[in-house]
Amino acid sequence: MTSSASTHLQSNHQSNECVIAAPFGCLGITTEMVDGSLMLARIRYLPASAKHRAPSNALATLVGEQCDAYFADPRAVFDLPLKPQGTAFQQRVWHAVAQLQSGERATYGAIAAHLHSGARAVGGACGANYFPLVIPCHRVVAKSNLGGFMGQDAPGLYRDIKRWLLNHEARA
Repeated sequence: MTSSASTHLQSNHQSNECVIAAPFGCLGITTEMVDGSLMLARIRYLPASAKHRAPSNALATLVGEQCDAYFADPRAVFDLPLKPQGTAFQQRVWHAVAQLQSGERATYGAIAAHLHSGARAVGGACGANYFPLVIPCHRVVAKSNLGGFMGQDAPGLYRDIKRWLLNHEARA
């Protein structure tokens, strides 16, 4: 997921957090310096009531632009330098999920079978995803229903966002 974008985004900026609008609420975007390169460290889903904070570095601005492009066309592709995170297993799950195209869905069980693991472990890795939208864990569903999202199984903000994202991609 790291790209040539990291080379022209190098700077001396420290960690930066911004909050931008999204069609379903807000996105919290965190960037930070890693070994001299500015990288995306986290994207968080936030309620619409979250206080907006403008990006203050080039990468945070680019993340916002790429998110806006996705909201306009769910086939838009993300090309962002991602901070290396997660366990080896989580990274394997995230790599498998990143292969899913817009509008495509896979079950937790199917990914688990591919990785010789269990569906619950795949769900746990999806719930720990630092980069929703970029690594589209919303495309992973349960065998007979929507499944959980962002570590939450109950109805609420995250499940509403998952439903919105899947509907957004289905319309394209």
